[in-house]
Amino acid sequence: MFFLLLGVPAALAHYYLWRRLVRDTTLKGSRGRLFGNVALPAAFVLMLVALVLQRDVEVLAWPGFMWLALMFYLTLVLGVLEIPRLLVNRRVKTPVLVGADEPEAVPLPSRRVFIARSFAIASGLTAGSIVGYGASKALGPPELTSVPVPIRRLDPSLSGFRIAVVSDIHLGPLAGRGHTERIVRMINEQQPDLVAIVGDLVDGSVDKLGDDAAPLRDLVAEHGSFFVTGNHEYYSGFEPWLAELERLGVNPLRNERVAIERGGATFDLAGVNDVAGSQFDDGPDIARALSGRNTANPVVLLAHQPVQVETASKHGVDLQLSGHTHGGQMFPFHLAVPLQQPVIAGLEKIDDTWVYVTRGAGFWGPPVRVGAPPEISIIQLTT
Repeated sequence: MFFLLLGVPAALAHYYLWRRLVRDTTLKGSRGRLFGNVALPAAFVLMLVALVLQRDVEVLAWPGFMWLALMFYLTLVLGVLEIPRLLVNRRVKTPVLVGADEPEAVPLPSRRVFIARSFAIASGLTAGSIVGYGASKALGPPELTSVPVPIRRLDPSLSGFRIAVVSDIHLGPLAGRGHTERIVRMINEQQPDLVAIVGDLVDGSVDKLGDDAAPLRDLVAEHGSFFVTGNHEYYSGFEPWLAELERLGVNPLRNERVAIERGGATFDLAGVNDVAGSQFDDGPDIARALSGRNTANPVVLLAHQPVQVETASKHGVDLQLSGHTHGGQMFPFHLAVPLQQPVIAGLEKIDDTWVYVTRGAGFWGPPVRVGAPPEISIIQLTT
């Protein structure tokens, strides 16, 4: 399934890049042609190794994932330039030797080769600039987003209650302890009343990443810190991680709820497992999480994937806090997110339920974010 969904398209993209960056820009038998014939297949293998063995061969993760991003944007930019390239080539008469089957048969570089090189250089500079910009965003500090959300039935004593929401931290071979420390510091500086980590904290086992997650013990919030699983926790050993988070003072909510009280008023904070947990007999159960509660109190639900709002709205949830989408992470992937999720990022209303989707504070795969910078969200409940 992996090779069908990613390996085959990536192989086709590399073949396209070979045609435009190697075959069209070099002469037959030249050193440049030989180098390109070796370099592109090697880059393809490096990318696959990074994707499949990133947790075991971490030294290859950085170059493999950076090439993945560069390969994607090179393919995109060259594709956009196809029409201009064809128009320019039609205006150029290329000298052809009798019996020659391709322009490279001409002893000296033809004008077509010169044009191909010009487009290749322009594409390389453009794609490199996009990836460089995206890397600076992904590896830089998350943005702080403040979002007021009106909640029906919210007691005035709870108006102004602030929830720091962070998701998709993705601790792993490219993001370690320093990443966690910065996120914890930024959250604490906001002095929230409660912290909600809505899944995809890790990409690896407790043995490998336990020290990277340790700064979470320093989170400070009067009403505590809470966690719900994302799909990546189930790929990383969710039970050891739930135990580790509890040890760090971050309370997992596994299809359950707690009452949050202030000034004599109460709202319910509920959390459900991610839908990926169904493969591990640990799926979401909103009915169980909300059973027996006082329906006069508003309820805030933590659920990793926005799509879970379809069930939440049927159970009278006032606000769902989610992540998972990364806001698309790399343009134009945000165009594909609506095929699976009802909300890409930000605050929207589904039936009578508000759903807020944070873009996440980390990244998955390439350390690149284009058009979807990382963020930590501060949700303010209002009457």
